[in-house]
Amino acid sequence: MPLTTPGVDHDITRWVADHRTAWLTDVFRVITTVGNTAAMTLIAVVAAIVLWRIGSRDRALTVLIGSASGWLLMQALKHLIARPRPEPRFRVIAIDTFSFPSGHAMMSAVVLGLVGVAAWQTSTRVRAHPAILAIAPAASLLIGASRVYLGVHWTTDVVAGWVIGAIWVVLAGALARALRARRRTTAPARDVS
Repeated sequence: MPLTTPGVDHDITRWVADHRTAWLTDVFRVITTVGNTAAMTLIAVVAAIVLWRIGSRDRALTVLIGSASGWLLMQALKHLIARPRPEPRFRVIAIDTFSFPSGHAMMSAVVLGLVGVAAWQTSTRVRAHPAILAIAPAASLLIGASRVYLGVHWTTDVVAGWVIGAIWVVLAGALARALRARRRTTAPARDVS
């Protein structure tokens, strides 16, 4: 059954459409491109390669597997809920897939969140300058906002995408920690004689 929200979602979408400007539309077109599947995949793969090369293979796999499984979850939710997008008259970009959750919002939260956690865990520079970590949520917020501004998602699609993405990052991190702890406790003792 499609999820519909005739109240606040419609009001926000209508207000945004009525207040668009050409320059801001151009800015949000660029921002939304940064949040697409190709860009998020590239970010995840590059981060995983860097992590692998510095010897943090567990974290590289967490970024890759967490991102890929997050994408599968997002696709499953879209098809399960089958929520229609805002009406074509509101859309700046032509798109006809399902709306809930926003893939851009969810996957930017997942990918940038996983990369941010890995950066915190592996980089003394990042730990010394924790403000750097604000880049990930700020970018995800802008990417999600671009989807509402361009009229291709309802606001609740975007908020749900951020929430589900954040939960997925927490779950992926918890699973990775549990697997590392299990591996440490089951590893055979090394002979030091």
